Amino acid sequence: MVPWRRLNGQTWWMLGVICLASFLGTEHAAFAANTKKSASDLGPTMRFVVVRSSAPGCEPTCPEWISAEGSIEAGTPALFKRTLKVLGGRKLPVVVDSPGGNVEAALALGRLIRKNKLDIAVGKTGFTGCQPDAKACKEKDGKRARDFGNAYADGAICNSACPLMLAGGIRRVVGQWAHLGVHQITTTYIRTKLQYRTTYRVVRGKKKIVDKKVISRKNAGSYKTYEMSKAVEKRLAAYLREMGVGLGVLEAMKETPASSIQQLAPYDMLQAKLVTSLDAVDLLTAPTLCKTDPVAANCREIPAPAGDVVAYAKPAAAASAEPETVRRADVGDMRFVLVRGRSFLCDPNCPEWISAEGTISAQTPERLRQLLDTIGDRRLPVVINSPGGDVLGAVAAGRLIRERKLDVAVARTDFIGCEPDKADCTAEDGVYVGLTIDASGECGAACPIMLAGGVRRLVGPRAQLTVHSMGLEQRVKTYLKDMAVGPGLLVAMRSVPASRHRRLEPDMMLKVGLTTGLESADEFTGPTICKSEPMPENCRMVSTSEVQADAPMKL
Repeated sequence: MVPWRRLNGQTWWMLGVICLASFLGTEHAAFAANTKKSASDLGPTMRFVVVRSSAPGCEPTCPEWISAEGSIEAGTPALFKRTLKVLGGRKLPVVVDSPGGNVEAALALGRLIRKNKLDIAVGKTGFTGCQPDAKACKEKDGKRARDFGNAYADGAICNSACPLMLAGGIRRVVGQWAHLGVHQITTTYIRTKLQYRTTYRVVRGKKKIVDKKVISRKNAGSYKTYEMSKAVEKRLAAYLREMGVGLGVLEAMKETPASSIQQLAPYDMLQAKLVTSLDAVDLLTAPTLCKTDPVAANCREIPAPAGDVVAYAKPAAAASAEPETVRRADVGDMRFVLVRGRSFLCDPNCPEWISAEGTISAQTPERLRQLLDTIGDRRLPVVINSPGGDVLGAVAAGRLIRERKLDVAVARTDFIGCEPDKADCTAEDGVYVGLTIDASGECGAACPIMLAGGVRRLVGPRAQLTVHSMGLEQRVKTYLKDMAVGPGLLVAMRSVPASRHRRLEPDMMLKVGLTTGLESADEFTGPTICKSEPMPENCRMVSTSEVQADAPMKL
């Protein structure tokens, strides 16, 4: 003790230093909505990459997005902030593929996404050419994406804490081929042993603390709980309400053990408002987004350098009186294949359809007839994706479709594993595995004529149907009358020069009689249709062994 005397000579006080012995500090909790795994068990930490679509024919204006893949850790929000800063205010959708991770970080990511008014989808990004981690790649040039790829839903996951991040999106989509799962939160309580140095003074016999500092901090062990506390439940409920998501998601988390995972079905997610529609990642990344007027916010034009060959078709200078054939360099002649859907929601009884993709030619009707002969009396819907083509070929194909009493929808078929265009790939029993993507479907020029042959005809709100004037007007007029399509379609065609295209809105297509409803291709190919009564004709049950056979993953 060191005696000190105040200047007024009336008060004596003493200054002392005490080093307290071992003192057990308060516990603090770390939350993780994963199973009993460490961060390393969840794989690489989430990384963010700005990606530009490499889809054929989309340049010079292509969609871009932020690929977010990996586990969510404490530092992930800071990385995301850095990515947003580089983008300088551009609103790109987030395509996430994550096993989960840190709950606090997931909440922070969700709030960042909502603050910046971004859309989000569950999906994987398959990179082409330059890979994100390749050091040989050229540097990013600010707002320009150096990474190219395609987004797809098959095999993508958003589990554990990831759905909390997803909840932050303005538009939120998962789709039928991606997986979203929830379960209980794991809370880790950490004990810390602290040593303090306390400086105090004694005034008139009483101690008063002057200063208190931590001089030692040691780990005194930890323990975990696998049930959600009331405080955590209250915080998560407040967050979900803030994001406009129903509390059914929270109930699903609470009722699922941390050691398990509960996969939510698409319609359950829609009912709980965790997703805003039943669409998939293509809703936000399809190249057709950049062909609309106005184009989507995440589309960006990058003019080709002078002297480069431009790989996109320019419109013709004038209309021709001859039967029109629209051809694009990146699209071959129309081919027809049988496709079966695959999903945990329908196996072993899943829908099947005929995929019709490519340019309509004079040979198209005969190719369709040959395929129909192989399936006998089965009536499978036709899912068409075509830029147009030969008018007479479209008329003949449409009449064949009506003769066989087939339904038609506009959508793209995304194949899983074996693809028809690959020479080294042969489909088992002649049936490929795939899913229909409404947002990537197009039907232009002569294609609507072929569509008109369907008994039921659907063009979803995300698919694109365009028209313009064509030759052989009298032949087309007679055909459309036979198909019970009103004269309004022909009027719409006449109003647009052959060098331009007019997109028809769903209400307009329904009004002129080109479509019979406002539904999308999922009405014919969705995984749940085979559970309805009566069961649609295009549903077929396969053996359990076939269902369990693993299909090759699409990269």
